[in-house]
Amino acid sequence: MTTFTVSLPEALTAYLQARIDSGEFSTADAYIQALIQQDKARQEHLEPLLLEGLESGEATPMTAADWETIRSNVRKNQSDQSQHG
Repeated sequence: MTTFTVSLPEALTAYLQARIDSGEFSTADAYIQALIQQDKARQEHLEPLLLEGLESGEATPMTAADWETIRSNVRKNQSDQSQHG
């Protein structure tokens, strides 16, 4: 384990302490490690997907049919979750 010193303004220190006091994180170290892991996951997963979307070609306007397909898929997913949850 490596020790790393971080200086925070008072407002962020208070926020960090509130997160610890809430019981979700036991220490400042645990909270900061969780933030770094989330950032790492975002970098490794989300950004490649965003780049793939950007490189997939010219954007086209959304049509009423596109929106209806999205709504239909959401309704189906909600129905599936309620049946299995």
